Amino acid sequence: MYIYNVTTNIEESVHDEWLRWMKEIHIPDVMATGKFLSAKMCKVLVEEDMGGITYSVQFKTVDRASLQKYYKEDAPGLREDALRLFPGKFVSFRTELEIVSEH
Repeated sequence: MYIYNVTTNIEESVHDEWLRWMKEIHIPDVMATGKFLSAKMCKVLVEEDMGGITYSVQFKTVDRASLQKYYKEDAPGLREDALRLFPGKFVSFRTELEIVSEH
């Protein structure tokens, strides 16, 4: 199992709109691709020097092939939506994690 983690720092001026969009539109759209088993959104509690509010969204997938398929087939359009709706208002970075054990 793998986790596709997207960490985003969003400016406070658009925070509420972005958070609503993430919960009601973006995360459901990513899940609708059929490439992920579950999604979890967490607020990062460490304050950033640059300001803003930071979140981590973790999408669980069964294998790296599914993740690569997502990158090729779905990610470009979904990322474009965020850039179009919230231009210059956020910074994101992505991390791939392999689940070693769960308890």
